[in-house]
Amino acid sequence: MSLLRRLGYAAAVCAALAPLAVARPLGAQETRIRDLVIADAAVPVRLVGYGIVTGLNGTGDLTLGGRSSGQTVQSVVNLLRRFDIEVPPEMLRTRNVAAVLVTAEMSPYLRAGGRFEVQVSSIGDARSLRGGVLWMTPLVPDAGADPVATAQGPLVVSEGQTRDSRAVLTTARLPGGGLLEADLPRPTLASSTTLLLREPDIATATRMAAVVDSVFGAQVATVVDPGAVSLALPGDVPGGPAAALARIGTITMQREQATRIIIDGRNGTVVAGGALAVSEAMVSYRGISLAIAAPGDTATAADAAAPPVAGELRMPSGTSVQRLAAALHAARSTPTEIAAILNSLRDVGALNAEVVIR
Repeated sequence: MSLLRRLGYAAAVCAALAPLAVARPLGAQETRIRDLVIADAAVPVRLVGYGIVTGLNGTGDLTLGGRSSGQTVQSVVNLLRRFDIEVPPEMLRTRNVAAVLVTAEMSPYLRAGGRFEVQVSSIGDARSLRGGVLWMTPLVPDAGADPVATAQGPLVVSEGQTRDSRAVLTTARLPGGGLLEADLPRPTLASSTTLLLREPDIATATRMAAVVDSVFGAQVATVVDPGAVSLALPGDVPGGPAAALARIGTITMQREQATRIIIDGRNGTVVAGGALAVSEAMVSYRGISLAIAAPGDTATAADAAAPPVAGELRMPSGTSVQRLAAALHAARSTPTEIAAILNSLRDVGALNAEVVIR
């Protein structure tokens, strides 16, 4: 579909959506405290390792006799040597093998035998990790440290792509592919602890402290800053601090939805949170002219009734981000174009929301 045709179609979509363009405000939602905070000192443990992926169908590192990605050849030599097999490096061909970095993040409370997800990414010139199997890889919390976990198993490669971006086949994940081999030092629960907000916000922290006080009594929870609520739990709480923290986690509270727009840079998915609407503005970007006028504007009403003009999108003020994104998608706009238009609307004050591109 040509640019003029897709823009003309998008303009028709805008005109059809105009009567429904005013977004309804989204109220607060009931949320458990445990979904908003992390326990004090419960910092996730991050692990890293170096390994090799085998079983690739000719899409591995293009190393010939130690040239180019020589670390792959050396890794295979070392692996075979552990099984008392000696192979001259110049005889190896590694088209079915790829050198990778392995990263993971797990809970500090995980015990030996616990499993966690692992991420794998190529560090050589492999073209694809699809169909590969990660050889058992030691994982360490820091370079030079002793291994505390291992990872192995078949890789899962995401192959989603759009017309303006290629699928990334050199990264993969292993759901449950990591295995903790030994217990790690764990944080302890204390009678006085702190709840750390996943997303610092003074209004959320204040409301959280008030809800906790309403259950346990006054002056139990104190707002330290937008990201922390201090707890001074009484010593006579049935079940002790652990039971008190578990009970606090199940308390529900009103939480306003975040005014945030998240755009997937690969497939153009737009997710909007909160009551988001667009006010008067005009954006011109790469042949797309977007005009958002005030309600009741006679010129806008006449334009909406007129046949769509290729290259121009007209929508009334108060249009929801959802319908604006639908119109841009109907125009076959790329993720880059959608992100640029929404960022421009935010910069001029027509969109009061944080725009995050992933």
